[in-house]
Amino acid sequence: MIIGLTGTYCAGKNFIASLLEKRGFPVLDVDKLGHSVIEIEKKAILNHFGNEILDSDGKINRKLLGQKVFGNAQELKALENIVHPAANRESMTWIKAQNGRTCFINAALLHKSEAFSSLDAIIIVIAPFLTRLYRARNRDKLSLKDLFKRLQSQNDFTSQYFSAKADIYRVENPENFIFCFLKTRAKIKLENRLDEILSSIGLG
Repeated sequence: MIIGLTGTYCAGKNFIASLLEKRGFPVLDVDKLGHSVIEIEKKAILNHFGNEILDSDGKINRKLLGQKVFGNAQELKALENIVHPAANRESMTWIKAQNGRTCFINAALLHKSEAFSSLDAIIIVIAPFLTRLYRARNRDKLSLKDLFKRLQSQNDFTSQYFSAKADIYRVENPENFIFCFLKTRAKIKLENRLDEILSSIGLG
């Protein structure tokens, strides 16, 4: 089986991916794959966006590139047209290399993956707004204004998956960031929910 894993901005899907890997499942991180594809398609990206998105060491600065496309549908589409075909090719090569083993595709834009129509199930990771804001602030160091824009842009995140033929499961990753004992309780609850989902899919 091929299982999709996705979630809203800073919902914590990579943590869920790590739990799946600990359970012995191969997981492809499409977002990380996209980072390598950006360098592979560097020439085409620079031809469109210019050299001002380069770091001092000559590599594409993803944060600067993100500023170019965020909130600009035309520029975002241009970037996707460059990056997505290569990312899809690499993803499908990885899936074939699993030789029929059940595997997971971890992607923020899972619905745009070539593998989307072949998914047997989709796990969507969710978390409370304030928790996601806290994580995003710590991780990305963006202004509150930019963070709110990113978070609000995903208000209708799950609707794009309703048309999928795959069964959809939700797992909440609300990790309390104040009290350690509540962190432990939340993690146990999360692990139990994940095992429940895997059992429903037939992987328990």
